[in-house]
Amino acid sequence: MTNKSNKIQALIQLLLFGGILLFVNILGNYLYTSFDLTEDKRFTLTDATRNLLSTIDDPVTVRVLLTGNFSKGFKRLQRATEEMLSDFNGQNGYIEYIFEDPFAGTDQEVQERQQNLAKDGIIPTRLSDKEIDETSEQYIYPWVIIYYKNRSRAVNILENQTPGANPEVIINNSISLLEYKFADAIQKIKNETPPVVAFTTGHGELAPEQTASFEKELRRYAQTGRIVLDSTVEINQQVGVLVVAKPTKPFSEKDKFKIDQYVMNGGKVLWLMDRMDITLDSLRGKPYYIPMDYPLNLEDILFRYGVKIEPNLVLDMESSRIPLVVGEVGGKAQTELFPWYYHPIVTSGSDHPIVKSLDRVQLYFPSGLDTTVTTPTPVRKTVLLQSSQYTRTQFNPVRVNTQIARYKPDKTKFNKPSKPLAVLLEGVFTSVYRNRVPSEMEEGLKAINLTYQEQSVPTQMIVVSDGDVARNNIIPTNGEIEPLGYNRYERYTFANTLFLTNAIDYLLDNEGVIEARGREVKLRLLNQVKAEEEKTKWQMLNLGLPLLCLGLFGILFRVIRRKRFATP
Repeated sequence: MTNKSNKIQALIQLLLFGGILLFVNILGNYLYTSFDLTEDKRFTLTDATRNLLSTIDDPVTVRVLLTGNFSKGFKRLQRATEEMLSDFNGQNGYIEYIFEDPFAGTDQEVQERQQNLAKDGIIPTRLSDKEIDETSEQYIYPWVIIYYKNRSRAVNILENQTPGANPEVIINNSISLLEYKFADAIQKIKNETPPVVAFTTGHGELAPEQTASFEKELRRYAQTGRIVLDSTVEINQQVGVLVVAKPTKPFSEKDKFKIDQYVMNGGKVLWLMDRMDITLDSLRGKPYYIPMDYPLNLEDILFRYGVKIEPNLVLDMESSRIPLVVGEVGGKAQTELFPWYYHPIVTSGSDHPIVKSLDRVQLYFPSGLDTTVTTPTPVRKTVLLQSSQYTRTQFNPVRVNTQIARYKPDKTKFNKPSKPLAVLLEGVFTSVYRNRVPSEMEEGLKAINLTYQEQSVPTQMIVVSDGDVARNNIIPTNGEIEPLGYNRYERYTFANTLFLTNAIDYLLDNEGVIEARGREVKLRLLNQVKAEEEKTKWQMLNLGLPLLCLGLFGILFRVIRRKRFATP
């Protein structure tokens, strides 16, 4: 009777335990939660991303091309991509994703697939992955294609490869930016009405063919166009960002007033300014060249907003190179590449989303930016780009010639601290026309039912002390447009495009998605030398320790069992 009662009780307990498991399983399908115990919160989406995903009310399909037989480093990027998309799906079930191997199938199928992908600018990347015993190289497609309604957008999830950079660092930076890249792409593809980015014209600014590469990238998600300030009554607030790209002629007070009131009403401006009138062509065929200030008449407006472009040239030992003639052979000039300190290649020490993990940016005859200017209202100033610790400044007037490149640099002359070359200004700005509005302009505002604003709503602007940062080269023989940032002498494309598009994205981003670009995933690099030296020790430890623990547990279990069931 006792045995039968025990069996019934055990059966009831088993059924009760099974019922609890079933209930928890059903409850888990409706309630989803997770706990991120990592130090850098790498598995927690930002609030801006979660808010964006909550607005998705139609299926979003993400087609991942990073699939195949990869080495360890690429597997980590692939796994991180899947985990990030799984987090997106956990926030909103409309987010679906599939993995596709672009190299699967016959040679003809692979070739056709690659041709179709190339039409959309999706090309494979060759990247080496160094492990302890070997270095492997292979072609991969580090791309995802996002589809929403009748629109699609391709995203490269592998960061730029700086020459000599550790492949693990490249992959780690790529993982750090996955959330931002996916959220940013979804945000842009979701907007049915693209934002407007307008370039000013009428003051000698860069021509459309000179900004063609930059605008081509912008047109992937925004409308671009030109605005003639002299022919318009006001700058419409529908303009998301106003770009002033390397003006060379003076702005009239009316044009300045229109920009000022655009800013006072919340407008955002990207100032790409040259203080000195000099280019590399200015030196051709001349022993020297003395640059002069551009008469822009913009000094007062920038000063009121919180920054001053200094009347100097910033030289940097961290620079690109230019060809100079070193001799003649057979009637043909022989050239070599020499460092040209007036063309610095700059980075940023900031973790700001615009420049985080950004490759080097090529600048051309930049001037320094004075950020110590006092403003009537609080303005937060963030240095985005700056020269290196090997900096030198030359104040105008100065003779510029190419002979400086032919000699080994004197480090004692490149001893200035880093100079700001690009600055983000954020806050409430004061009108440059406060207490001095011309009656003609005030009457003009009244005629279109507008009132003068002497203080802005919170807004942002970015000032770069080089206008050519946005200028692409044009091949003279065929008129072909070279990519922005491409240096034909170095045969390398610098990150000018990414820097400028990040700047535009930040100024346009009302939902704060770009904050995800500031996320940092700490990289714990393996000490390759120590790992090789101690490989045998750790192999023995990994094999022997589990066996030792298992043996001790067996002995302990046997001793306890004997004591418990021994006959008294």
